[in-house]
Amino acid sequence: MNWEENVKQKSLWNGSMSNVEAKERVARKLAEKVKDGDVIGVGSGSTSFLATKAIAEKVKQENLHITAIPTSYEVKMLCENLGIPTTTLMVQKPDWSYDGADEVDSHNWLVKGRGGAMYKEKLNIAASKLTYILVDDSKMVEHICDKFPIPVEVNPEAINLVRQALFEMGAEDVTLRLAVRKRRTSCNRKRKCNIRCCIS
Repeated sequence: MNWEENVKQKSLWNGSMSNVEAKERVARKLAEKVKDGDVIGVGSGSTSFLATKAIAEKVKQENLHITAIPTSYEVKMLCENLGIPTTTLMVQKPDWSYDGADEVDSHNWLVKGRGGAMYKEKLNIAASKLTYILVDDSKMVEHICDKFPIPVEVNPEAINLVRQALFEMGAEDVTLRLAVRKRRTSCNRKRKCNIRCCIS
């Protein structure tokens, strides 16, 4: 027996999305990489969302069989909505993975993690032989950290230890990022790039 109305059917992207056309071009380019039998680490964020949709379209059109390793519950529900079976790193190793970035500079230094799924994103990337970082022009910056804080992932028991270490590195302010409005945090370092950090 099925539910009369499945909540998961409404779990598609509901946030704002900028530069949609450019992100869709990146998504279609990534979908070309998919081969039958692939186990793919699936990232979070708006560009990854569009890439997952593009991959699902290719899978349907070409009758391919793939498996996804999602980086969040939202991504897991998205994959299930799109008919892509999911698994975990406990069960399978990704052939390759993809994810977005928050900022990328001219030296290809990048910032990830502002969406709050950093831990699983890093696990997928570490487990993959190849990872595609999906970036459109809107993510390119002259200097990283000019506009947004740098996310710093911390085990809850190490919050004070990490906070102290950040101050020793030159931080002027360190803020714990809470679950609501997770991106609103800041920490300033006494350096040229004025790096801001947040603990999550």
